Amino acid sequence: MPDVIHLLPDHVANQIAAGEVVQRPASAVKELLENAIDAKASQIQLIVKEAGRNLIQVVDNGAGMSVTDARMAFERHATSKISTTEDIFHIKTQGFRGEALASIAAVAQVELKTKKQDEEVGTQIIVEGGKMISQQPVNTPVGSVFSVKNLFYNVPARRKFLKSNSVEMRHILDEFHRVALAHEDVQFQMFSLDEELFRLRSGSLLQRISEIFGRKIQNQLVPISEELDWIRLSGFVGKVESAKKARGEQFLFVNRRFFKSNYLNKAVLDAFEGLLPPRYLPSFFLYIEIDPEKIDVNIHPTKTEIKFEDESAIYALFRTTVKKSLGVYNIAPSLDFEQNPEWSFLPTRAEHPISEPKIKLTAGYNPFENRTSRQGKVNLAELYASSRQESLTPEMFDSPSEMSENQSMMRLSNGRWVTEKENNLWILDPYRIHQTVLYEEYMINSKGNTLSQQLLFPLERPVYEMEKEKLDSIKNRLFAQGFDMDIAEDIVVITAIPSDIPQEKILDLIDELLSELSEHSEEEFSVFFSKSVSKVSAKKRNEFVQSFHFQPILEKFKQIGLPVFNPFGKKNYEIIAIPNFE
Repeated sequence: MPDVIHLLPDHVANQIAAGEVVQRPASAVKELLENAIDAKASQIQLIVKEAGRNLIQVVDNGAGMSVTDARMAFERHATSKISTTEDIFHIKTQGFRGEALASIAAVAQVELKTKKQDEEVGTQIIVEGGKMISQQPVNTPVGSVFSVKNLFYNVPARRKFLKSNSVEMRHILDEFHRVALAHEDVQFQMFSLDEELFRLRSGSLLQRISEIFGRKIQNQLVPISEELDWIRLSGFVGKVESAKKARGEQFLFVNRRFFKSNYLNKAVLDAFEGLLPPRYLPSFFLYIEIDPEKIDVNIHPTKTEIKFEDESAIYALFRTTVKKSLGVYNIAPSLDFEQNPEWSFLPTRAEHPISEPKIKLTAGYNPFENRTSRQGKVNLAELYASSRQESLTPEMFDSPSEMSENQSMMRLSNGRWVTEKENNLWILDPYRIHQTVLYEEYMINSKGNTLSQQLLFPLERPVYEMEKEKLDSIKNRLFAQGFDMDIAEDIVVITAIPSDIPQEKILDLIDELLSELSEHSEEEFSVFFSKSVSKVSAKKRNEFVQSFHFQPILEKFKQIGLPVFNPFGKKNYEIIAIPNFE
């Protein structure tokens, strides 16, 4: 039997390896911008065409490269940053593993023009599909110009899976924002199809944030600052009134490197405990300066996940520092650490002593007594609902036959409703059922031509560049649903809304749409629009007080086949067999 194991050709191995580093145009943008930062550039331009498909160009005034270095930069694992494994734990630059340029060049047509300060002419290098095409002298300014053309031209399967231009452009903007927010001392410009999107001056962090997200954000931020002997935390958090349902302006940086951490995000959210409505998220721009030896940035190809030596200590630092700043700026009650904690429990007047609380028990109560009263049935139903017996079988959740029109219903204290049929208890969740009904209705009507109502007083909502891009990508579809809006520099003005959506729900709906657009493309509009409308428009459980409030929705629910799950994967009802106590 012949041998079957063989070495892959270099260009094939490079294309496969490129998949880890260059997942989409935004990946190349990130790597090229970080290279410019590492080259000590003070001015950087980013130019993209067709959301990076046709062109990604980064122009910088950094140190430039010599003839030899320019050629070596495209070799795999060629780097000036490290020589040994130990060097990884002392990294203070952005890139260091020597993968980026080799990976980009493996799946694109790349041109590099570069020149060092002390050289008379520069170097031009052209690489296509990982193969060196030419290298020659060229007249070019000091610094570097990287031009990446026709990304994934030689890997059509990868190019086919790219999203629409608007989605890919949002990812590019994400990367541009992250680099720009980490380096406020660097001037940035960004162009798309010859239109200037950003011109960011060097200056303070607050100035950089406001130039990206709009001037109004300045009044919504609270400064954060704490320094210990081993770490420094600084930045800004948003005030309570600026919180949103959409996950937007939440940025974490360590040693000027953007990273993601759900654990530390929760630390910030915990600092807002008791201040934010459910599901609302605060904005924050938080920066850590720490000894590189106490972190590991080498655990993910894109280096956005970082392992800390003592993550629990950083969690505590985040929570206490944010909470303290909220108190200092009168956003949250501040704690008086000088006061004896026992004093807050002393009675204010001697004639009103604190008495021990009493617990009243009902003598003779038997939970298994077979009661026929209406109240007895409610107690029994609550007992079944809370127990959630593990003996239930999947067959019990098959779509059953319709309930009779005159079926009696009971309302539980938790807002759910109960009805009995064929020795089964149906535990119905009216909020989820209403969501399901609304979702089905809007999926049917999502083609558009919905009735619209003009607003006497237009609604306004601040937006930043990323949100403007999102709303602009679905503006025509929103118009077909009955919306009319103008998207200005940093605000959206809504002058008309669908006639069947309450006005007070519109801004919540916009928040939900922006949140859903972070996970979906505009081609999936009908799905995420219907989900968003159903989420914000469905009545809460406490609004179904009487059965006649719930009955019309339940009738529609029967007509769509009594689906077990709502659009968000939660159960609309449970069916529990009534045990025989005889």
